[in-house]
Amino acid sequence: MNRYPLWKYAIIVIALLVGAIYTAPNFFGEAPAVQVSPARATQKVDSAVQARVEDALKQAGLSPLAVQLDGSAPGGTLRVRFDSTDAQLRAKDAISRALNPDPAASGYIVALNLISNTPGWLSALRAAPMYLGLDLRGGVHFMLQVDMQAALTKKAESLAGDLRTTLREKSIRHGGIARNGETIEIRLRGGDAAATAEAIRRVLLEQFADLQLVEGNEGGDIKLSLSLKQAAARLVQEQALKQNITTLHNRINELGVAEPVIQQQGLDRIVVQLPGVQDTAKAKDILGRTATLELRMVDESTEGRAAELGTGAVPFTSERYLDRDGRAVIVKKQVVLTGENLTDAQPGFDSQTQEPTVNLTLDAKGARVFRDVTRESVGKRMAIILFEKGVGEVVTAPVIRSEIGGGRVQISGRMSTTEAADTALLLRAGSLAAPMEIIEERTIGPSLGADNIEKGFASVTWGFVAVALFMGVYYMLFGVFSAVALAVNLLLLVAVLSMLQATLTLPGMAAMALVLGMAIDANVLINERVREELRNGASPQAAIATGYDRAWATILDSNVTTLIAGLALLAFGTGPVRGFAVVHCLGIVTSMFSAVFFSRGLVNLWYGSRKKLKSVSIGTVWRPDGQATGKTE
Repeated sequence: MNRYPLWKYAIIVIALLVGAIYTAPNFFGEAPAVQVSPARATQKVDSAVQARVEDALKQAGLSPLAVQLDGSAPGGTLRVRFDSTDAQLRAKDAISRALNPDPAASGYIVALNLISNTPGWLSALRAAPMYLGLDLRGGVHFMLQVDMQAALTKKAESLAGDLRTTLREKSIRHGGIARNGETIEIRLRGGDAAATAEAIRRVLLEQFADLQLVEGNEGGDIKLSLSLKQAAARLVQEQALKQNITTLHNRINELGVAEPVIQQQGLDRIVVQLPGVQDTAKAKDILGRTATLELRMVDESTEGRAAELGTGAVPFTSERYLDRDGRAVIVKKQVVLTGENLTDAQPGFDSQTQEPTVNLTLDAKGARVFRDVTRESVGKRMAIILFEKGVGEVVTAPVIRSEIGGGRVQISGRMSTTEAADTALLLRAGSLAAPMEIIEERTIGPSLGADNIEKGFASVTWGFVAVALFMGVYYMLFGVFSAVALAVNLLLLVAVLSMLQATLTLPGMAAMALVLGMAIDANVLINERVREELRNGASPQAAIATGYDRAWATILDSNVTTLIAGLALLAFGTGPVRGFAVVHCLGIVTSMFSAVFFSRGLVNLWYGSRKKLKSVSIGTVWRPDGQATGKTE
């Protein structure tokens, strides 16, 4: 009646073992570290950089606890762990001097960070600690204001160029197209102005549906004022905000922040939270970075080739840049096109050679200029240069084989699939769609975060102790079983949060404390059901079986309704509310397992093998006539 089959005990043992393994990393803490990452996407942090770092640390008399090279991150990341913050600061200075001798042309990002002390054998099992939020770990908080007017002005400028090209192709004469803020103005002169205005209306209806037209007169001329429709303007603003968020994600990856929070707030603001980041100045530098793209012709003159080989000086009309392999490329100062003419960049494959490529799409103005330049420069090289923090690097410098029209450009040559995808991402979202400025900045020190952790864990610990004491006194041995089940619930909850790599915040710790009360409620229902069966004269074995069976329906109902409320918080909440809801929902699921399945396993293990069971240790049970029964063994 009260015996579990072997497979159920196997499930319990496996759950406890998995819970212990994935909970363990949370107890090893974190160590101060210095992280090295590439300043530009075309750079790499490899074993050669690691050797330079180790040599610099040796010369500075510093002995790191560990040096880890992570090749999975874009461009690679090197993390050097130390035993104290003093050694960490000294190491940062030594590594910066070794890798970036010229601060104006920084090649690598050297930032302070905190990394987990999890042993290697646990890391090999993919066991990692929970991420800690800003309020627990310390770090920086930024509020960024996006200049939406600049995004709309940029869109208007692009549309003005496209409209100018379209009218020229359709041979529609006009007195000039100018942009006035976010409005495009077209002047029409002469006796056929009305007919021209009607032709322009048809063009707008067919190809520029996002523009609305207002017709007026000025000095006898017809003036057409074009502006974005409200829905189109809103879409431009939303896309600018999304691109800025994507760009911030790409940049913050270089800081190695485990779980950054980058989310929209309102219509034109972005909140950035970087837990564990100690170097606030470096974080601000990363967030404010700009990346621009330029297309220039390679200097094919005799002087240019000599300078490229290092046997001559760079001509006055040219400049020298390095490609991704460190080779010099001499390009002309005149810029053919900029990234403002780029509307999209996607990775792909060449249809003939099947080599990885980057496919660029240009706007109307860019397509026209590119077509004219390539027609006049067949057989010459064109360099695509990416500028970050004022430093330019040649992404590629292909030879122009023929005239390229249609606004579609393909970049190929010695690129892997990963490099093509990274280059396309950087070209597509490497720059901000609209300018941003930091309007709020807060720094939470690690000491305050440690104090929050201490107080949070103290509340959970003392809450657990108080509940366990009450259950032990009131329900005797059954109360002890309930307390053990409650401990297993916490173990499994922390393990699941660690496996999901969830972010734990102060509201999350509050949810943990709440889970204690909710989880023990199920055991209270079970214990009272068992008492009720004993009060009605059932045998101890029958009382245990009936008590667990009949309590299950009530436990399920109460937990499902609570889970619905938690899912509502998860779906509609943001920030701290969402963090609370995640722990709350997971705690309900783990409590169903521990309070019912696990606790019954303990009871069956203790009492199930006894054939002649006369009493159980569940406290004093009072009959309706006032007599006590079910005495403690």
